[in-house]
Amino acid sequence: MANAPVATGDTRTPEAGDREQPALFRLAARTHIAATPTEVYAVVSDLARSGEWSPECVGGTWISGEPGTVGAVFRGENLRAADVVAWAPVVRGTWFTESEVVAAEPGRSFRWSMRDTAGVRQDSVWSYEIEPAPGGSVLTHRFRMGRATEGIRGITAALDDAGKRRFLADWNAKVAADLPVTLERIKRVVEKKA
Repeated sequence: MANAPVATGDTRTPEAGDREQPALFRLAARTHIAATPTEVYAVVSDLARSGEWSPECVGGTWISGEPGTVGAVFRGENLRAADVVAWAPVVRGTWFTESEVVAAEPGRSFRWSMRDTAGVRQDSVWSYEIEPAPGGSVLTHRFRMGRATEGIRGITAALDDAGKRRFLADWNAKVAADLPVTLERIKRVVEKKA
């Protein structure tokens, strides 16, 4: 397997809720890391360290629950540059999100769902999945959004149908570019420690 992260469309079998309505976004990227699944999991499940690898999240804090466990809530601090989908009315500069851990299987899988301003989980899930592989592990980073989140609805509210389609295509391309960047940075962090 090549060492460089590779972004792809996410070809997993749709989940039950996906059959009713196609996902707005379904993306994945994967890379090989020269470390055990346990070592990889210890890094990626620590969302407070996200600033070390995320193109937008600069870090944050756990605000409820036991950090890294199902039900724990993380408040992320994010920073978005002016040139990110520059034509669209997206938040620029510093902004905050809340997410809730929805799966935490040490050495295997870590997933979190974005919450809306009322604290309700949305149909927007980020994940890391880890598989043992010769010489270490394969780490897959996925993003799936079924129904539009509160944020996406706010961005597209004033756009006509063509503008909405353009935004969704441009945002898809942005996330597809971010996933391999995130993985390459995680790879450097983990392999430096291993």
